Amino acid sequence: MRRLPSAKRRNRLCLINLHSCANRRQASMSTAAIEALGFCAALLTTFCWLPQAWQTIKTRDTSGISLWTQALFATGIVLWLIYGVLIASWPLIGANTVTLALVLIILTMKLRYG
Repeated sequence: MRRLPSAKRRNRLCLINLHSCANRRQASMSTAAIEALGFCAALLTTFCWLPQAWQTIKTRDTSGISLWTQALFATGIVLWLIYGVLIASWPLIGANTVTLALVLIILTMKLRYG
């Protein structure tokens, strides 16, 4: 009779073979639940930029905003958007499109008003 591996050994095996472990975990969640989780995460991380963009547009004050941070963040968002398109993930595509628009507004205001 074959003995089952201990929890410690199973965790080590999962680290070695992440794809197999992810598939086992994913099997317990429906595709709809996974997509809903992705959309919830996308909504929260996207719309957190709305107050900053609104405040920047309203006051035209960008003194507290780092140009480098916004530029690097916008570049990262473009890369996430490309990744989302390549894997056809609508939560990634939608969230990163809206986030990029908001960050580009802030970046434009920073460049225009210093």
